[in-house]
Amino acid sequence: MPIRAVCFDVGETLIDETRHWLDWAAFLGVPPLTLFTALGVTMDRGESHRRVFEIFRPDLDLPTALRQRAESGWRYAFEEGDLYPDARPCLSALRDRGLKVLVAGNQPVAAEAALASLDLPVDAIATSGGWGVAKPDPRFFTKVVELAGVPAAEIAYVGDRLDNDVLPARAAGMTAVFLRRGPWGWMHAEKPEIEAAHLRLDRLDGLADALEGIVTGGVRH
Repeated sequence: MPIRAVCFDVGETLIDETRHWLDWAAFLGVPPLTLFTALGVTMDRGESHRRVFEIFRPDLDLPTALRQRAESGWRYAFEEGDLYPDARPCLSALRDRGLKVLVAGNQPVAAEAALASLDLPVDAIATSGGWGVAKPDPRFFTKVVELAGVPAAEIAYVGDRLDNDVLPARAAGMTAVFLRRGPWGWMHAEKPEIEAAHLRLDRLDGLADALEGIVTGGVRH
């Protein structure tokens, strides 16, 4: 079946999270290299990135940290400079071809307004926070199907992780597109499970062309 809708993950797919993590390093009072190293270790162990906060501030849970940051004037926001350079052109190219373009990832509900403020060329924005269910839960991908309004077989899901994106998207019957960038992308690209991706990319450039004629169930490199 032809692809009629494309859904994108957020962090390290459309958004470069470097500034986000640098802000956390400053808040936690640790050098950026120290935080990034801890993040890499938790990733290698297969642990949630929230483990990073427990390492440096075991007395502080994430909701409390977010509240403290908000009280000091911080707000959850994305800037144009946080977008990967190929993100906006890719979204536009897909819409120009008549595809429905969606954004849905594991993000707090505040990310919906933050993404909307960027005025991206997309048809809908959703988050795990807003839906009350997060990847890799199959119910998240059921929500994606509902948002797209087309069968799962006509949806491509684009993300940088095997565990949260490629494998559950494929299990849901979607075309799974793996993007090798960001820390998870580079690490997961070396795993044997990468063979499950229907399409593998290093950039979003050319995604519209690559999706044309792709057959769900086949593997295209």
